[in-house]
Order: sequence, then C-alpha cells, then structure tokens
Amino acid sequence: MNRTTRKGGLDLSKMRMFPSQVSMPLRRHGVNPVPELAKVREAEPVHKLAHLFGLNVWVVSGHAEAKAVLADSTNFSNDIRPLVGSDPNKPSEGIGGLGFTDPPDHTRLRKLLTPEFTKRRLARLEPAIEKIVQDQLDLMEAKGPVADIVSDFAFNVPFLLIADLLGVEESDRDRFRALGPARFDLSGGGIGVFGSASESRDFLFEIVRKQRKNPGDGLIGSIIREQGDDIDDVELGGLADGVFLGGYETSASMLALGTLVLMRNPENFERIRNEPGAVDAIVEELLRYLTVVQVAFPRFARHDQELFGQQVKKGDLVAVSLSGADRDKEVFGPDAEEFWPRRAPAAHLAFGHGMHRCVGAELARMELRAAFSALAHRFPDLSLAIPEEQLRFRDFSIVYGVETLPVQLHAAEPEQVAG
Repeated sequence: MNRTTRKGGLDLSKMRMFPSQVSMPLRRHGVNPVPELAKVREAEPVHKLAHLFGLNVWVVSGHAEAKAVLADSTNFSNDIRPLVGSDPNKPSEGIGGLGFTDPPDHTRLRKLLTPEFTKRRLARLEPAIEKIVQDQLDLMEAKGPVADIVSDFAFNVPFLLIADLLGVEESDRDRFRALGPARFDLSGGGIGVFGSASESRDFLFEIVRKQRKNPGDGLIGSIIREQGDDIDDVELGGLADGVFLGGYETSASMLALGTLVLMRNPENFERIRNEPGAVDAIVEELLRYLTVVQVAFPRFARHDQELFGQQVKKGDLVAVSLSGADRDKEVFGPDAEEFWPRRAPAAHLAFGHGMHRCVGAELARMELRAAFSALAHRFPDLSLAIPEEQLRFRDFSIVYGVETLPVQLHAAEPEQVAG
C-alpha cells in the first residue's frame, strides 16, 4: 500500500489500495454479507475494525446503534476533507455534495433539492418511468431469447431517468453513462475512487456552465432559474453529482440483484402479477435484504466520547454498516438473514437515516415497483440462463452488484415429436 500522507495526516486520494483490515463490511458471499459481519454485530455492535496511520476505524453494525450514529450530527461530522488532499484551484478535486457536507451548508443545499423529490413532484415522472421500462423490455424481447439483465435493462432504466431528471442533453449522454460504476469500486484504492469522482464532477460542471447560459427543462435548469447567482457552479455541480450517484448505480444494482432474488421462487413474480399491492411489500423486503449501499458516508468523531460502551477518540472514522444493520435479528426477527416477502414492515436503513437519508428514496421505490411489475408481466417465466454459482459479483465495492445476469426470457418450447 502506498502510505502517502500529507501535512496533518493521511491522504486517502493517494492510496493505491485500501487495507484488507477494513474490507470485511464490504465482502459478501453471493448476495449475503459474510458471516463475520453477523458475528461482530452480535458480539460488539460497535467494533474497532482497524488502527491505521494513527486513525481508529470503527464499524457500527447493530440496527439501533446505526440509527443513533446516522442521526447524530452533534457528535459526528461528515466532512471528509481533512483526509483528502485537493487543489483549491481545481473545483473538481474538491469534496462536495450532500453526503460529505455538515450543517449549515448541508441544510441550505438540501432545501434546494427536497422540493424536487416530494411525492407530488415525482408523480409527474410516472409516465416517463413506465415508458423507459417498456422501451427497454421491447429491446430485450427483440434481442432474446437470452438477454443480460445488467447491461440490457438494469443500468439503462435508471440512467435514462436520471439523465432526463437532470436535463442532460442526448449529445452528452454517452460520456455521462460511463462515469458511474468506478465511483464505488474500492479495488483501485483512493486513486481510483477520487480520480473517477474528479472526472464526473468535471463533466457536471461543464453541463452546469452550459445551462447557466441556456437553462434546460431538468433539475439543473430549474435550480438555475429559481436561484440564479445565489448558487455557484461548483455547488450546483456537486448537487447534480450527488443526484447522479444516488440514482444511477444504486438503482441499477437493486434492479439486477432484485431480479436474481425474485427468480429463485416463481411465486414472487406470480404474486406481483396477481396480488394488488404485493409489489410494494416485495420491494421493501428486497431493499432490506440486499441493502446494496453497504456502508453509509463515513462519520468522524468531533471529540472523545463513549459510543455504546466503546471509547471513541476525536477524529476516529466511524463506518455504519447498513447491510449489517438490516440483518439485525433484534429488529427483523430470527430469519433476518432470509428473503421473506411477507415480512411485517420494519424500518430498514437501505436509504440511510437522519438528515443524510437519501433524498431520492421515493423515486427509487417508483423505479423498482415499475420495473419488477413490468418484468413479471412481460416475462412470467423469466429464469437464469446459467447456473447461479457461475455469476460474478463485485468484490470490493461500496455499492454491491453483479457483473452480468444472463436470463432466459421465456420458458423453452417443448420439443416437437416427429409424427
């Protein structure tokens, strides 16, 4: 590992690989978190994961403990800038967006986005979502009898929706499409993650500058018309970047992994087709069971404190394991490690919690409900085209996913017996 540090300590953006000691909350066996995570949660819901370069790294995996940390902006900060070197003359190298911002800046910026993501505002997107989903299913049908859910469906649906939502022009979309997955892949260390982030923000600053002159019909243009010079290009680019990050890769992973889980039992698609409202409960259980955003934005202790029996020092990094918390048997019952679509509703943390909870949560639910309903009706016999053990999953990514998901769109026709 490159132990590059800057004045004042560690520079994450210069690390060529992240230490293996901190990888456990991001490792899985198939769709399930590794068993070590459950063992840690049951023994120490707040657990010291590693001590690196003078910095303690804690993982919080209990549900109650996770909610407490996520809701606490008094004792914890989201400002990661002390651990990331940047050039103040290059805005794309800065760390912005809601996830890495504390009040009062976070409060001011979130207020700009919240009106765009109310249920009333989002209702206008339902026809667009339905059309995008049906268009992608038409393309899959034409490509069949075998298609890849990941590349032919799961990535296309949220990408087209987010591009429309932000107001990204057709001519810019090919470049835009390629910017998502590398943002969450930790296998290349901080250099890969923060390098990809810089490229993504550069692109969005470019879009903002163009729309500053000629505001489009999407969210970027709407904020420019309403706020004018009260919001600068860097802040607006950071907000757009957060919407892109929160709405693209995460929804794509949920669509692909959710389809894999649903295909394991034909009853799931049957219920979606035949039981009114069943898709709502199924989507909520998929969100809990998969929790594709494996850890929340990192928190940093503002001062020495006791955290559920552990002594946390000022500056310590506290990572909340959302996937661990959402398998907590104290909240979800003794079968919390299983997918059970008839489970009684409980407050999962797939979208986070507190002031940093995902602002696009309802939009994600709308996408998932529309996509799974359409799949169930269009392809009632949808099945894996290869054995599940041959699937390749992402090994070390903040957002968990499957690389490809080849499916047989229709049941094989019985062979004609020669007369």
